[in-house]
Amino acid sequence: MGIAFMWGAIAGGAVVIGALIGLFLPLKQRLIGYVMSFGTGILIGAATFELLDEALNKSTTKIVGISFIVGALVFTAFDMFVSSRGASKRKRSSGGNEGTGTAIFFGTILDAIPESIMIGASLLSGNVSAALVAAIFVSNIPEGLSSTTGLQKDGFSKKKILVMWGVVWLISALASLAGYSILSELPDMQFAMIGAFASGGIIAMLASTMMPEAHEEGGAIVGLFASLGLITAVILS
Repeated sequence: MGIAFMWGAIAGGAVVIGALIGLFLPLKQRLIGYVMSFGTGILIGAATFELLDEALNKSTTKIVGISFIVGALVFTAFDMFVSSRGASKRKRSSGGNEGTGTAIFFGTILDAIPESIMIGASLLSGNVSAALVAAIFVSNIPEGLSSTTGLQKDGFSKKKILVMWGVVWLISALASLAGYSILSELPDMQFAMIGAFASGGIIAMLASTMMPEAHEEGGAIVGLFASLGLITAVILS
């Protein structure tokens, strides 16, 4: 169980790393877009080749497909809710968040939980999924960086920002621990349903938050970086 917590902490800790870069080593907007697009590609690969592939090995295409769609629907519903409360630009480095830091905080947690749960779940096979951890780690750096840059522009103090991301880091580690502890007791079909559900949520998150930010900051070339991220996930898998 301690191993699950550790891997969740490693992947989630990248949000704090990104926040520190945003606070003390400001990067050009275009570079943020490149890093975010690479993270998007690698996370798409992990969600597909790690989560969906494992789910299909344990259940039917119909069950996996329905679970995937439900995951995307549930994430979208929660995303619409937190966005209406001011977190619609939580990954934007340009600032302009029309709501409160609380909304952005909960929106980031919404993004992190399904990813971290599946890190813990991957340990049930005996070894952690290197592709999944790498994908989440890489994607979390630009997430923390971009959100931090935007929050700074909207007047949040460095201390408050670091406390927010520290809590997200802790929740990520606990979600990984929960994924390992809870899913270890489930039969194959329910395990597959949860894996597909998480995959659907991750893909919906990427399409609604990270992809638009990457293209806005980096331009058309971000497609190349996303492709490089995807092939990196394939290699790690």
